[in-house]
Amino acid sequence: MEKTLRILLVDDDADDQVYFIDALKEVNPAIVCEVANNGNEALQQIAIPPPPDLIFMDLNMPIMNGYECLAILKKELRFQHIPVIIFTTSRNPQDIERSKELGASLFFTKPSNFKILCHNLDQIVKLDFPKQQFTL
Repeated sequence: MEKTLRILLVDDDADDQVYFIDALKEVNPAIVCEVANNGNEALQQIAIPPPPDLIFMDLNMPIMNGYECLAILKKELRFQHIPVIIFTTSRNPQDIERSKELGASLFFTKPSNFKILCHNLDQIVKLDFPKQQFTL
C-alpha cells in the first residue's frame, strides 16, 4: 500500500490556497494538504509530527517570509530532509539564486492557467528529490 503524500502549502493568499488545493485534488485526491499563512505558522505546524513530505512555500508573506522560513528549516537537522519547493509569482533570477543558496529543492513560478498548474503539480509530486532540475 502506498503512503499518503502529505503537503504543507505556505502562502498568505487565500485565493492561491484554494487554487493550489483544487489543483492537488485534480492530480490525486488522496494527497493531504495543510496550509500555513506565513513562515512562522509553517514552523509551528512542521514541529508537530509527522512532518510533511513536501513543502510548497511562497516568498512574500507577512510575519515571516519564505526566505526566512527556508533558512531556518535548512539549518534544523530534523527538517533538512524535507524538500521545499518555492511557489511564487516571481521569475526574478535573484530570487531563484537566493532560494537555491538557502536550500530549496525546486523553484516553481505560479502559473495562471489551472491545467498547467495541475500538470506541473503532477510532475512535482512524482519527483525523486533531490534528483531533479531546479526550476519549473
